[in-house]
Amino acid sequence: MEIRIINGSHHALPRYETSQSAGMDLRANLDEPVTLMPMQRKLIPTGLRMALPIGFEAQVRPRSGLALKHGITVLNTPGTIDADYRGEVCVILINLGQEPFVINDGERIAQMVIARHEQPELVAVEVLDETERGEGGFGHTGV
Repeated sequence: MEIRIINGSHHALPRYETSQSAGMDLRANLDEPVTLMPMQRKLIPTGLRMALPIGFEAQVRPRSGLALKHGITVLNTPGTIDADYRGEVCVILINLGQEPFVINDGERIAQMVIARHEQPELVAVEVLDETERGEGGFGHTGV
């Protein structure tokens, strides 16, 4: 599969860092550094625009290193980029840490996973089939 992409940034296109990586790192495309104060959120541009094939989405997810070391995460994780969206890919970052965090131009801020999806038809019914689990959720198994 190929994805058409316009690279309006001054960085290389995202790529898979290892042969079995699921995600590609997205980089901040900034004219100057951006500081995220604790509990502050900001929209960070990447400079990328793309045309995904019908039936696919791009999921924007946090980078585990930023989350663990600094408390930086993607606020609406995973963020979804639909196949019909043609605007710039931007990432909503939030600082859940206790210290200000500076985002520099070119910094890897999130990862993007390309995933297939379906659009099923929803059918209204009065009753659902019974299962062993039933309505149990939110830790109902005690594990």
